[in-house]
Amino acid sequence: MNLGIDATLVLELLALGLVVGFLAGLLGVGGGMMMVPVLAYLLVQRGVEGGMAVKMAIATSMATIIFTALSSVRAHQRLGNVRWPIAKRMVTGILLGGLVSGAGAFALLKGRGLALLFAIFISYMALQMMLDRKPKPGREMPGAMGTTAVGAGIGFISALLGAGGAFLSVPFMTWCNVPPRHAVGTSAALGLPIALASTAGYVISGWQLPQVLPGSVGYLYLPALLIVSLASVSMAPWGARTTQKINTALLKKFFACLLLVLAASMLYRAWAG
Repeated sequence: MNLGIDATLVLELLALGLVVGFLAGLLGVGGGMMMVPVLAYLLVQRGVEGGMAVKMAIATSMATIIFTALSSVRAHQRLGNVRWPIAKRMVTGILLGGLVSGAGAFALLKGRGLALLFAIFISYMALQMMLDRKPKPGREMPGAMGTTAVGAGIGFISALLGAGGAFLSVPFMTWCNVPPRHAVGTSAALGLPIALASTAGYVISGWQLPQVLPGSVGYLYLPALLIVSLASVSMAPWGARTTQKINTALLKKFFACLLLVLAASMLYRAWAG
């Protein structure tokens, strides 16, 4: 396949991957929050219509999680942070929700609608980071059917936003009296099935779409998937090590402000496009 990318785009995607990976390791935030608006901007600059650029950015961002989740779950498994019984009860719902969303709702919604949803999502996450609010334990985990249903909802929403699901699963498990480090570790384990199911859905729903750029397959933009994944996976450990050396509280507030700017920018470009 002819990827047809220039040196400038390679450098831009490499820089994006390095920054996304470093921040993910440093702050524990999902790379999609930064990758989606930046990649959407890069695609618009290369002639992709604004709504389509948003969809491609979301789908490509989710696909990168396949690679980053593998390294993340191995690290959490070594630390004993993964509650596998919880993950097993949630995974069926997550697979179904992610596949249905990626193959159905994602294709049906207009790019502008997805841009609005994503802007609301990262604005909410930015405000949470600014306020440093954490859910208080209030109940126990539901039974098998309830956990499966929650998993389906998490998978469905995550596929629409190109997010790994931790923004929903971590607060849910913490609210259900799962220790925070186990909630984070278990959410990392769930990131892989969310990414696999969602990406499969994107491939199904976008299979008949015409190629909008060299290297694109439906909603996926393969050059970004390859370059950003390699760069972010290699950079995440450096971010994690840096956490021990600097005050991340102030950096989180700065990053939250950046997210608000990115949300507004992506929303504007989707509508202007």
